Amino acid sequence: MKVSMRALGFDVKRDEVQRLMQDCATRDQHNQPLMDLPGFTDIMTEKFAQRDPRQEMIKAFQLFDENNTGKISLRSLRRVARELGENMSDEELQAMIDEFDTDQDGEINL
Repeated sequence: MKVSMRALGFDVKRDEVQRLMQDCATRDQHNQPLMDLPGFTDIMTEKFAQRDPRQEMIKAFQLFDENNTGKISLRSLRRVARELGENMSDEELQAMIDEFDTDQDGEINL
């Protein structure tokens, strides 16, 4: 469960996972906690609802902003696209930047 929660972007401690398992899990034939999909979905729905959308947007932006400039350049967007296995031309990437470039400086600002 801890690995799944971390993969979804939640930094959870062991004691929190143990508490969640005790509170929300069913028990197997050996009385060990067992988390089913509906229980996990309920927990994660609550966790996502507690997140601050602005903070989430800032964290996502920072993944692109490799030099901490507060901007996403064509170079940065190209890097992330390649890391994600996306084969996009510079023209396509530039069109994405142009769509959100509010001050017309060729980059996306935070």
